Amino acid sequence: MGAPKFVPLSIFVLFFVFSCVSCTEFEAGGDNGWIVPQSSDQGDIFNQWAAKNRFKVGDSIRFKYKKDSVLVVSEDEYKKCQTTKPELYSNHDDTVFKLDRPGLFYFISGVTGHCEKGQKMIIKVMEVESTPQSPPPSSSLAASTPKAKKSNHAVRETTQFIGAGLVAVSVLVLTFSLV
Repeated sequence: MGAPKFVPLSIFVLFFVFSCVSCTEFEAGGDNGWIVPQSSDQGDIFNQWAAKNRFKVGDSIRFKYKKDSVLVVSEDEYKKCQTTKPELYSNHDDTVFKLDRPGLFYFISGVTGHCEKGQKMIIKVMEVESTPQSPPPSSSLAASTPKAKKSNHAVRETTQFIGAGLVAVSVLVLTFSLV
């Protein structure tokens, strides 16, 4: 007597669940992009923007700019608005930086004087949260508390398939086990 048919199906479901990760791409500064603040009143616009968002490992930040650059630097270099050894330097008008670990990331403009005028930002990336053990809310409660969805052109949610090969293998296993 062979193994039950539901075993390969459950393996497929587990691989699919663990292979699909929701990530978000944020545009640095929101709709305004990576620009030099125009006045001292706007001096901290990037950190104010960053404080309004929640970043997690796997998310990315898109920097859109013209005739500028973006550097990833240390905390000390961020405070001084200068660097000799940036972790990343890009001046390609459209730079995407993947947040690959929890902790703080420091960004500055590489153009002389821009950082001093406030074109700099700190991003705090949260630890990966474990799955809660409590049951999800009942459908009646969820239906009675609709979530307001803000329209923000500067945020794009994506779903990435990590380990797509495992999913494909699982599909093959499932297909051949049912034959």
